[in-house]
Amino acid sequence: MPRQASLWGRRQQADRQLRSGGVKRRQALGLAVGASLSGCGFQPVYMPTTSGKAGVAQRELAAIHVAIIPDRPGQVLREALQNRFEGSGSGVAQRYELKVSFGIAGDAIAILPDSQPTRIRETGSASWTLVAQDPARTTLTSGSAKAVDAYNLINAQYFASDLENAVVQRRLANALADQITMQLAVYFRQQAAKSGAKAG
Repeated sequence: MPRQASLWGRRQQADRQLRSGGVKRRQALGLAVGASLSGCGFQPVYMPTTSGKAGVAQRELAAIHVAIIPDRPGQVLREALQNRFEGSGSGVAQRYELKVSFGIAGDAIAILPDSQPTRIRETGSASWTLVAQDPARTTLTSGSAKAVDAYNLINAQYFASDLENAVVQRRLANALADQITMQLAVYFRQQAAKSGAKAG
């Protein structure tokens, strides 16, 4: 029982760290893109306006409603996306709906001589569509994301394996949410550039 309590405590700590990373992840993504592209004349997708207010990408992300994604892993992904979008601004009217199809496939790896696997590799795949909340429900753009992670199968410790699986699924959700958020941010910046809107 003490070992189970310890494992549960570690899982809760890991979950708290991952959940609290939404804004920091988004900021890091913006800085990373900015560092790699600034020398080429590009601006970071999350660059604020000259007055310090949220830029185009931030404002548009905050206007996205994430539709329900079925099953527990889908709920985790939806929460990760909401954390990133809502962190972009508050009190913004929702003008878009994001529809996401999400699935996780598991493969047994590191097989023992008796054919028992000791490690599970999980691949999370998401396809998404951004729809305008207008009468025509206009499809604006779409894309996909993929992430891979793995966990060890602990012999005869099913509780521990379940916890490891849950943590891996949350990591997959965060990785996919990062990719989708970046893809949407780039889309909004491109649209702003086309229309001549003030993106920075």
